[in-house]
Amino acid sequence: MVERETWATRTGFILAAVGSAVGLGNIWRFPFQASEQGGAAFLVVYLLLILAIGFPVMLVEFTVGRRTKRNPIGALKELGTGVWTKVGWIFVVAGFVIMSYYSAVSGWVLQYMVLGLQNDYAVDAAGGQFLATASGLDSVLTHAIFMAAVVVIVAFGIQRGIEMSVKVMVPAIILLLVGLAVYAATLEGATEAYQFYLSPDLSTIAENWTEILPAAAAQAFFTLSLGMGVMITYASYLGEDRNLAEDGAIILGFDTAIAFIVGLIAFPVLQAASIPPGDPGPGAIFISLSAAFGELPFGGIIGAVFFGTVAIAALSSAISITEVVVSYLIDEHGVDRVPATVGLGVAMFAVGLPVAYGASGDLSELIIFDGLANGILLVLGGLLLSIYVGWVGSDFALDELGKGITNIGSWGLTWLWLVRIPVIVILLVVLALNVQGYYQDLTALFAG
Repeated sequence: MVERETWATRTGFILAAVGSAVGLGNIWRFPFQASEQGGAAFLVVYLLLILAIGFPVMLVEFTVGRRTKRNPIGALKELGTGVWTKVGWIFVVAGFVIMSYYSAVSGWVLQYMVLGLQNDYAVDAAGGQFLATASGLDSVLTHAIFMAAVVVIVAFGIQRGIEMSVKVMVPAIILLLVGLAVYAATLEGATEAYQFYLSPDLSTIAENWTEILPAAAAQAFFTLSLGMGVMITYASYLGEDRNLAEDGAIILGFDTAIAFIVGLIAFPVLQAASIPPGDPGPGAIFISLSAAFGELPFGGIIGAVFFGTVAIAALSSAISITEVVVSYLIDEHGVDRVPATVGLGVAMFAVGLPVAYGASGDLSELIIFDGLANGILLVLGGLLLSIYVGWVGSDFALDELGKGITNIGSWGLTWLWLVRIPVIVILLVVLALNVQGYYQDLTALFAG
């Protein structure tokens, strides 16, 4: 096994973990999920799941990663026996699939940033502009550009590549988002937008929980980079003196705050342009927000800043996802970092070509990839790892969690029983609902 790097600073680790979470999960996915699922109703369920599931599962991944100092596949091989040794493959496969289409979507973000700089958002034909942007050779080219940027950063390693880059990118993302939120607060109709976003109707949750719960859970997993091995891999570079609970709380706090701020931007912008919330689908942020920016004074520049922020966030997240798969080749097969990164970058680019080229013209390729990886694999990986840590490997998990904590007391057992029962039960329900929803989506796609 190749000698592993460690984080140069605690700040570097936290910013890398926050950066992995910020990405498209918060800025691309969160607005259209919240919009489609009732605004404040979705926000309430999402925040509850972040605390009830997100934080405990993050600590599960942290304990596994730091205990073994290995990637997800190597970690489960070392800790588990029998079928448990195969669980790590779910994380690596999920990360590979997500990165393949994530790069294509990030390429669309780059195109929308350029469209803003050219003041060329098509207000009356936003849907057609998006479908044109999300397909063809231009989409393939931006997919390649984005993937190349990821490969260059990851190839430089943990300290010289990932840690140095996120120390610039993550603070820049936060500053830009705060500035955009201040701007959005000045727009006409901001009060009405905040009401939709911040005033929950509990009856909406009760009537639509079978749709809101899986959407919010999938969002929580995606935005916290859970189930794809990022937190296992990043924790494998940690020293034993680190307080995993404290680091996890900081990461969760930053991530949740950023997702919340994105809503404070998106909904006032849509309201000011008289675009109603509720437009479903993964293209919503591009179609609705670009049309909204096109209606506003200086909207092209503001849109370019917004999509530029999304691009930076996407890059910070993409390097984390790619590192998971790269670390597998380094740890398990002794491949040097540069050839491992380049080879995987080419493979991910090739797998993502159907999404980038968009031959179907209706985003069906993206729906198929995203539904499998985000809706099923992430939750399945988190569920199986929680079962293993909660019921099979609880002794090592409690021991690992206690390192770096002066007096863990009964807190460790509380965390363990949260993982053993509520987390597992909720993830089982969410997985069942997501499998059902994915089957319905595939049926609708192929029937059409």
